[in-house]
Amino acid sequence: MKIKTTASRRKFIATAVLAASWPLVCHAATPATPKKLVLIAGKPSHPAGMHEFHAGCLLFQKCLASIPGLEVSVHPNHWVTDESVLETADAVVIYADGGNGHPVLADPGRREKIQKLVDRGGSVMMMHYAVQCADLDKDQGTSGDVFRDWIGGAYETAFSCNPIWDADYEKYPDHPICRGLKPFKIKDEWYFSIRFRKEMAGVKSLLVSTPGDETRDGPYVHPQGPYPHVQARKGEEETMMWCVERPDGGRGVGFTGGHFHANWGDDNFRKIALNAMLWICKMEVPANGVQSSVTDDDMKANLDDKQKK
Repeated sequence: MKIKTTASRRKFIATAVLAASWPLVCHAATPATPKKLVLIAGKPSHPAGMHEFHAGCLLFQKCLASIPGLEVSVHPNHWVTDESVLETADAVVIYADGGNGHPVLADPGRREKIQKLVDRGGSVMMMHYAVQCADLDKDQGTSGDVFRDWIGGAYETAFSCNPIWDADYEKYPDHPICRGLKPFKIKDEWYFSIRFRKEMAGVKSLLVSTPGDETRDGPYVHPQGPYPHVQARKGEEETMMWCVERPDGGRGVGFTGGHFHANWGDDNFRKIALNAMLWICKMEVPANGVQSSVTDDDMKANLDDKQKK
């Protein structure tokens, strides 16, 4: 092929270089090693439509299936089916019963395995009941300190409370987890009066609302209350979801909602949880948040057989 002019020669060379580099450009846009997100679903708990941990985790997996560079695995029945997955996981989400029955607290070896993930910069997100540490008289407060290290805060029996109420979320901070959210109001067993790190060190509040006086006065789900220190804060805002970036590079999230399975049908309720799952994997959250949709059939799928329980 004969190139007649200098201009033509330059154009030919530029085109050839671009064509040769195109596969490399495309490859660079996709992570060489996919991020691995492990979802631990608690065993069956509560009446039908409540604490549907397995169905919820499978729904999250379905909603995140279109995210390039992300591998999501679901592990039912309160712990991972193969503990080796924790050795390569980038992040773990625990959506399960908590307190003295928390999956991580059921065996000292489990806590050590999550701690190893944290020590290498891995991330942890705890959802609903799973934000509750063991009762202080059972655990001398140590699990609360561990949770505060991992995710920034912990629900503590008789300090925190768990009323069922309509929380109204009207504004959000400038944070990737809040991308694409619109104001919404939804009824759930929203926990508050969380015991956070001292002076909220490193903790960012994401979902904030003001409980009404009747909510603070109780009754709470358990123990019924009311608690004087909770009543003393009437008219003040409370944090129902938060996040933290740890000095080791890992990230943590606490999300107190998720009692009623039907709430995952709400676009904003679902979006902020999915955004958080990307964020803890250290992936870019889209400008409008994670886009997903669920059908009635999706919402009915994989529900626990509570009659059997």
